[in-house]
Amino acid sequence: MQQTLSLPAVHFTEVFSTGNGAIYQCDQEQCWYIDFGGKLARFDYRNFLKLKKAVNQIDIGQRLLESGQAPDVEIIFICACDHCYVLSLLQVIQLKELLDGAFTMLELNHILYDRLHRIVSF
Repeated sequence: MQQTLSLPAVHFTEVFSTGNGAIYQCDQEQCWYIDFGGKLARFDYRNFLKLKKAVNQIDIGQRLLESGQAPDVEIIFICACDHCYVLSLLQVIQLKELLDGAFTMLELNHILYDRLHRIVSF
């Protein structure tokens, strides 16, 4: 006898997307999903911030100017997180663009929410 497992429907809200990936917010699970590099990874907010910090700490300009035999690969591992990214420098730039866009949209959403509630409270 085959058993079926029914899972509750999870609703994603797209926060930001580019041609290389997308970032979704899930209010039901209180987490973020990053669709990048062929994988969908789940992050809580704390790890989402850690990922952004790790990506922003990579000095892309310096890496491009290095003329040594070092490979153009970055390994991004977030402590207390199940996901690890092994990315080329081009992919690092694409992920940085995706994360920067998502955080800009979140900041814009916060500004709009704040302004609208100030107008309503008067």
